[in-house]
Amino acid sequence: MAKATGVKHKSKDDIPKAKLSRENFKKSFRLFRYLGKSKWVFGLGMFFVAGTASVGLYFPVVAGKMFGYLGQTAMAADLFKDSVKGTGMELFILLVLQGLVSFGRVYTFSIVTENILKGLRTDTFNKLVRMPMHFFSKNQVADLSSRLSTDINVISEAFTVNIAEVIRQTIVGIGGLCLLVYFTSWDVAKWFIIIIPPLTIVAILYGKKIRGYSKALQDKISESSIIVSEALTGITSVKAFTNEQLEISKYDRVTSEIRRFGIKYGVMRGSFFAFIIMCIFGSIFFILYKMLLLMKAGELSSENFGIFMMLSLFVAGSLGGLPEQLASIQRALGATDRVFEIIDDIHEKINLAHRNNLNLNRVKGDLEFKNIQFTYPTRPDFVVLKNVSFSAKAGQTIALVGSSGSGKSTLASLTLRFYEPNGGEYTIDGKRSVDYELTELRDQMAIVPQDVLLFGGTIRDNILYGKPNATEAEVIEASRQANAYDFIMSFPDKFNTMVGDRGIQLSGGQRQRVAIARAVLKNPSILILDEATSSLDSESERLVQEALDKLMVGRTSIVIAHRLSTIRNADKIVVLQKGEVVEMGTHQELMENNSGLYQKLSKLQYELN
Repeated sequence: MAKATGVKHKSKDDIPKAKLSRENFKKSFRLFRYLGKSKWVFGLGMFFVAGTASVGLYFPVVAGKMFGYLGQTAMAADLFKDSVKGTGMELFILLVLQGLVSFGRVYTFSIVTENILKGLRTDTFNKLVRMPMHFFSKNQVADLSSRLSTDINVISEAFTVNIAEVIRQTIVGIGGLCLLVYFTSWDVAKWFIIIIPPLTIVAILYGKKIRGYSKALQDKISESSIIVSEALTGITSVKAFTNEQLEISKYDRVTSEIRRFGIKYGVMRGSFFAFIIMCIFGSIFFILYKMLLLMKAGELSSENFGIFMMLSLFVAGSLGGLPEQLASIQRALGATDRVFEIIDDIHEKINLAHRNNLNLNRVKGDLEFKNIQFTYPTRPDFVVLKNVSFSAKAGQTIALVGSSGSGKSTLASLTLRFYEPNGGEYTIDGKRSVDYELTELRDQMAIVPQDVLLFGGTIRDNILYGKPNATEAEVIEASRQANAYDFIMSFPDKFNTMVGDRGIQLSGGQRQRVAIARAVLKNPSILILDEATSSLDSESERLVQEALDKLMVGRTSIVIAHRLSTIRNADKIVVLQKGEVVEMGTHQELMENNSGLYQKLSKLQYELN
C-alpha cells in the first residue's frame, strides 16, 4: 500500500509580502478599474473614513472633560448634575454618530470590494481556462486554486478593512499627538512622544519575531502530524517492510525539534511579558508621576489630565495597530501581483463567442504529420518526438503502439493542438493546423481518455458536456450507442444520478461509457482514444469496445493502444520507439516482419495472457 503524501495548504501568512513602494502601489491601482459605476461609492466611503477618524479624535476630548468634574467639589449639586448630564449627552450623540459613520464606512467599502472582486474573480478564471497546456504543466493546480481563493480573499480583506483602518488610524495617531500638545503642556506631551512611540515600535518588532517562532513551531507540529498520518495510512507498508523503528525515529526527531522550538518560544514570550510590564507600564507610571507633579503645582487641570489620558489611549492604540494593518496591505499587494501574473500571461486564442456543435466549416478529417519534432516546454533538453511522419485519410483508424514514453500520448496532444510542434508540419485536410481557428477546430474533435474525469453533477450533466444544447432524445440515443443506457436506467434516479467527485460513484467501465456517450453527442470528425479500455475487466472492456467500434465509424480515429488485440482491424498501425517511427502498416503486414518490434510486443502479450 502506497503511503499518503502530506500536503501543506497555503495560508494567508504564506503569501509573499510586497514592499510598500510607489511601483507596487501603482500596480495595485489597476484594481480600481473594476470599480465601474461605483466610483462615487468609493468617494462616499472615504468621506465616512474621515468622519470616523474625526469623531474618534473628538470623543476622547469630550470624555476627558469628565475627569474635570472630579475637582469641582465646590460646584452646586444641581449645576454639577446638569454639567455631567450635558457632557454625557454629548458623548451619547458622538457614539450614535460614530456608529452611523462606521456603518456607512463598512457598507460602502463592502460594495466597492465586492464589485472589484467580482470582476477580478471573473477575469482570473476566464484567463485560467484559456491558458495553454504547458502553463498547467509548470503550475500546480493547488497553487492556482489558491490564487482564486486565498489571494483574492486577502485582497478583499485589505479593501474592506485594512485600507480604511490605515487611513483612520493615521489620522487619529497624528491628530491625537497634535491635540495632546494643544490640550496639555509640552512638558507632559514631550514625554509621551519621546517614550511611548519608540517603545510601541520595539514591542511590535519583538512581537513580530515571536510570531515568526510561533509559525515555525506550528510548521513543526504540522510536520509531526503528517508523519503520523502517513504512517497510519500506510501501516500495511510499514509492517510489511518492518520499518516501525524508522517511523518512530522520524517522529522522535520531529518531536525533539518541537520541544526545542517550544522552549525557545516560551523564553521569548516570557521576555516579551517582562518587557511590557517593566518598560511600557513603567513609562506610563513615569508620565503619570510627571502629570501629578504638574497638577500639584497648579500647572495642569484635572480636565486636561482626563483629556490627556483618553487621547493617549487612543493614540497608543492607533500607533500599535498600524504595523499589523500595513502588513496586511503588504500581503494584499503581494496577492495582487500573483493574481495579475495570471491575468497578464499569454493565453490561447479561444473564441468565447463560438457556438458549439454548429460545424459550419466541418473538416473531413484528413490528417498528416510531416517530420514532427517536439520537446515539452518544461523539459527543453529532452526530445520527445524525432521526425515523426504518418498520415490518415478521413474515416480511417490509426493505431499508435509502443512502450511507455515512446511519444503516443504526446501525438494525441499535438492532434488536439494542446501543444505546437517545434519542427515539422501538422495539416488537416491539406491545410496547416495553425491556420484553423483553435476553438472551431477543437469543436470537431473528441477524446476518450484512459482515466475519465467526470464533473460533479448528474449523469445527464456529464453527457450534455459534449453538446450543452442537446435534447433529451439526443442524450438517450447517445447513451444507447455508448452501451450506457441499461446501467443508467438501473439506477433509481436514472439520468439524474449524481456521479460524485470525479465520478467516484460509478465504476471504471461505467465512467468510460458515459465519456463515450459524451463523445457521441459531440459528433466529432476526429476522435482520439487514449488507451480507453486498458484498465477495465473483461466484461466492461467488451461493452466499452463495442461502443467504441460504433463511435469510430465514419470518423478519423487516433487510437493509442495498450492491448494490441483491440487494434487488429486498424487501417494503419504506427509503431513508436523512443520518439521515432520504427514500423508502419496493417496488423497482418507487421506480423510478417519477424524482426519487427510490433511482432515482439504482440507475441509477448499473447504469452502473458
